[in-house]
Amino acid sequence: MDLPHAQVPALSLGFNSHTSSSPSVSLKIDSSFCDSSNSVPSGSIQVPLQLLEQKEERIEIENGEMEGEDQSEDEKFSILGHPMCLKRPRDSLLCQNAAKRVAVAEPGLEARRAAVRAWGNQPLGVADPEIYSIMEKEKQRQYKGIELIASENFVCRAVMEALGSHLTNKYSEGMPGARYYTGNQHIDQIELLCHDRALAAFHLDPEKWGVNVQPYSCTSANFAVFTGLLLPNDRVMGLDSPSGGHLSHGYYTPSGKKVSATSIFFENLPYKVNPHTGYIDYDKLEEKVLDFRPKILICGGSSYPREWDYAKFRQVADKSGAVLMCDMAHISGLVAAKECSSPFKYCDIVTSTTHKSLRGPRGGIIFYRKGARSRKQGLLNHLDASTHYDFEERINFAVFPSLQGGPHNNHIAALAIALKQVATPDYKAYMQQVKKNAQALASALLRRKCKLVTGGTDNHLLLWDLTALGLTGKNYEKVCEMCHITLNKSAICGDNGAISPGGVRIGWRVIRKTPVDDKQFPGTPAMTTRGCLEADFETVAEFLYRAAQITSMVQREIGKLQKDFLKGLQNNKNIVELRNQVETFASQFAMPGFDI
Repeated sequence: MDLPHAQVPALSLGFNSHTSSSPSVSLKIDSSFCDSSNSVPSGSIQVPLQLLEQKEERIEIENGEMEGEDQSEDEKFSILGHPMCLKRPRDSLLCQNAAKRVAVAEPGLEARRAAVRAWGNQPLGVADPEIYSIMEKEKQRQYKGIELIASENFVCRAVMEALGSHLTNKYSEGMPGARYYTGNQHIDQIELLCHDRALAAFHLDPEKWGVNVQPYSCTSANFAVFTGLLLPNDRVMGLDSPSGGHLSHGYYTPSGKKVSATSIFFENLPYKVNPHTGYIDYDKLEEKVLDFRPKILICGGSSYPREWDYAKFRQVADKSGAVLMCDMAHISGLVAAKECSSPFKYCDIVTSTTHKSLRGPRGGIIFYRKGARSRKQGLLNHLDASTHYDFEERINFAVFPSLQGGPHNNHIAALAIALKQVATPDYKAYMQQVKKNAQALASALLRRKCKLVTGGTDNHLLLWDLTALGLTGKNYEKVCEMCHITLNKSAICGDNGAISPGGVRIGWRVIRKTPVDDKQFPGTPAMTTRGCLEADFETVAEFLYRAAQITSMVQREIGKLQKDFLKGLQNNKNIVELRNQVETFASQFAMPGFDI
């Protein structure tokens, strides 16, 4: 290339070995060839260069020994006959000793590590003895008592371990593959596996059904469905609470107070059971639905001991153009084990708790149809004319971000563990035993002339009407609690349709605080989990009946007013005797997850 005007700067290298024992080199550059824009003195610039002597560099490491560095990376050359060596950084040696160098440079690191361990690795008994002591008392109460509350069960050790795991540390708002935070690759795997297991547990085709496992409870799940599918003041219809429905389906007190958020934000009109039989009156149900025209019709309840006619609900929903939703929270275990009729054949949306008969962690779950619509129904008339279901997007968006924040990843992992067990033959055998035990308990109470709503049970719970014995559910519940038997009171619907304070529920249902409660709900899943069989529930029935006798005696002596009634229970010898017998009986049976 022809560069006629190019100039080469005057550059010379000077070497001096006379002035000192160490030779030196200087680089001389003529400044006239520098860029005129820079302020450089005229003449020349002389830059000294330091020659590196050839010597072994020794590095002190933590163990106090001296080690020479490898010279293989040193570049040797000569200038004017003088040997020289260009030293290069020893990256490999620095990497090998990085941790040791940091430890030497930061002597406080180990102290900081020890402080974190001292705070973060303390067992509960050391970190908080007060809470630990209360928790141990609760453990003993569960172990020595008879658990008949409808909404309770005992989980296995694996579920407990997942609930108390490091998964609680991670924030993961959003859905798998679409999180608002990074670092969720393993959380996504867990949640997707939980999806697969949920669909498999209930024998669902993943091409036709989707699932959301993030709701914090079934009440949250139900409200997410309403939020996703409805507008404020749209209409919802479910079973009346005194008839066995759940508060989350909507409930007003007799004075008109709106108890649940469903009633606050939406309009609801309930259907009821026949007051003479205790069964759902399907003729009046259809009449009410066609008059009220709800956008969502709900089947499933909190304390209904009989099968649900899902085909009839589907027929009524199609006539009215309603979406058919089932809340199977209290029979989901039976549904999964195919020990009762399934709502999935007829319903558009199915919700459930994840504890109770599923024996999982406390939370909620939503199943929804997806893909092509199988019939012209529901939202087709109300929202759009699409030939495909759009529940997935609406419901997922309602769960997050509309109603909830980040999902509880420890819960989702625990649920996946429980659902894996649900799909096994052992679980089916467990649910079969639950039904056998419920039948045995019902038969034993009927032999003792106790009145059961509907005369018995088709599932895992039964409703005991205490009015025939002249008892209030509140007083009877308290006597049972003092005898270490836990069940819950609930309202029953009298012959005149009014709430009658006389029942208890023995089964799997949420405790419901209603104005007057005189029905008890015994249920069999929890004690079946501990290994109880039919003969054991004969003993349980005797305990329940003796508690009723004690209640009756105290009411006759003191009266039904609970304030006075409770005073009459203090130091009651009959209660002490029954409690001792209950504890002896219950302590025979194992507790899953307990080292007892």
